[in-house]
Amino acid sequence: MKLRVSAVQYHLHTIKSFEEFAAQCEHYIKTAEEFGAEFVLFPEFFTTQLLSIGNGQGQSLTINDLPSFTEQYKELFTKFAKETNMHIIAGTHVIEKDGKLYNTAHLFYPDGRIGEQAKLHITPTEVKEWNMAPGDSFQIFETEKGKIALLTCYDIEFPEIVRMAKAKGADVIFCPSCTDDRHGFHRVRYTSHARAIENQVYVVLTGTVGALPTVDFMRANFGQAVVITPNDIPFPPQGIQVQGEINDDMVVTADLDLELLYEVRERGSVTTWRDRRTDLYTDWQ
Repeated sequence: MKLRVSAVQYHLHTIKSFEEFAAQCEHYIKTAEEFGAEFVLFPEFFTTQLLSIGNGQGQSLTINDLPSFTEQYKELFTKFAKETNMHIIAGTHVIEKDGKLYNTAHLFYPDGRIGEQAKLHITPTEVKEWNMAPGDSFQIFETEKGKIALLTCYDIEFPEIVRMAKAKGADVIFCPSCTDDRHGFHRVRYTSHARAIENQVYVVLTGTVGALPTVDFMRANFGQAVVITPNDIPFPPQGIQVQGEINDDMVVTADLDLELLYEVRERGSVTTWRDRRTDLYTDWQ
């Protein structure tokens, strides 16, 4: 079985209204639709662009204002998913529950359902500057093309959670990301390759590009979309199915062949998933 995925290198820039945000998102959605994508991935924190709208009195909005856009965000991407019949991982959006802020990935199904996965591992900046709370539960998502997981940026740097995703049956990890410099970008990129090798899964990763001069901690972005494969004979030698141009505004698209995953897990040059030593370390599920 194959699935076609598109990943958006979302260009952040100052806007004046939610309608302007919606039009930019529609551009990327229509581009992915023209490529025949079945799954579309947006980056982490891309909805912070809404904070650049301001309050109409010359003052910038803050992260605490972002949850006020939640219903509009959900209505917009629910409409896109229904109209295009695509699964849309609409990056992450900050929601508020019981007085706490959660950086939450959203999966919009073509039938109108919405899946949510809060980021599990919170960076020091998210805690100190934005008072984010970590998610306290993890799930995988059933789709008509198999099981997937949504792990956000810093999450991919922890091997245990990706091993859990694979143990629960996920073949594709979608990783929306947002990094502000080369160091953070390469931490996420290199660990994504490690997770693909360790678990013999695909990792679809993307990040924000551009800048929001009036939004704290979103003034710098360093990003690139990539579809990462295991490193074995059926796949490209560097484990890169496709990648974008660093820091460009663009969409990349690739086909994921799940049968190749099953093949390398059974008869690959190495069989890392099968050869794990669960007699020595716990195989968390």
